[in-house]
Parts: sequence; C-alpha cells; structure tokens
Amino acid sequence: MNKSIIVILMLLMTVSASAQSIFGKWKTIDDETGEEKSVVEIYEDNGKVYGKIIDIFDPEKRDLPCKPCNGEDYNKPVLGLKIIKDMEPFGETYKKGTIMNPEDGKVYDCRLKLDDDPNRLQVRGYIAFFYRTQYWVRIDS
Repeated sequence: MNKSIIVILMLLMTVSASAQSIFGKWKTIDDETGEEKSVVEIYEDNGKVYGKIIDIFDPEKRDLPCKPCNGEDYNKPVLGLKIIKDMEPFGETYKKGTIMNPEDGKVYDCRLKLDDDPNRLQVRGYIAFFYRTQYWVRIDS
C-alpha cells in the first residue's frame, strides 16, 4: 500500500514538473505594441537551451533574410533562425546565454523564467543594468 502511494506521488510530481518546463512552443508578444509576432520553440541540446523561430505571423516577413544580423546569422532566413543561444539552468531560471533581436541584429544577455502562471514565460534581454522584458505565451502542442 505504501509503495502504491509513493509511486502515485512520484507520478504526480513528474507531471507537475513537466508542466512547469520552459521547453515547448511560445507565442512572442511585443512588449511595446502588444502585437503577436512569432512562435519560438525552446529546446535543449547538449545541456544548453536554445530557441528558434518556427512561425512568423506577418506573411510579408516570413521569407525575409536577417540582413542586420552578424556572423553566421547574417542573411539567413529569419524563419528557422536560432535567436536564443547557450542558456544554462540556474534554479528556476535560465541564464548565461544570449537572445538576438532579428529586427535589428542586436544581441543581448538573456534570462528566461516561468512567470507565476506556468503558461507565461518571462524573457529578459539586458546589457549591464538596462533591460527589456517580454512575456511570451505557451502554445499547446
């Protein structure tokens, strides 16, 4: 009987933990205009966390190359572009990576953290003490 209770509790904790994950698809929302812009898929690869654009809502921007981007991202299609790179877990947050704004090519230090609502992701780009925060909304897969 005790083993059954322990197994059930472990299953519930596993389901709860997976529901609290940052991994999955997120609708990006511009913090200045409130406009829904794209869908970013956040995933793990070799212990680091990345995010790539998998959909763009404005049909006129879907096929545009990233002309303001630098390095290996220069002139690559924005659709499919990896904009979040090299994030590492630190407790309930992910840090030490970067986020790139494909509209201007600027790269910022990044912090990702689930909001109190696990279906909202706090995405913060910053340079020193100056930062900008967006809240992305989880999309059911």
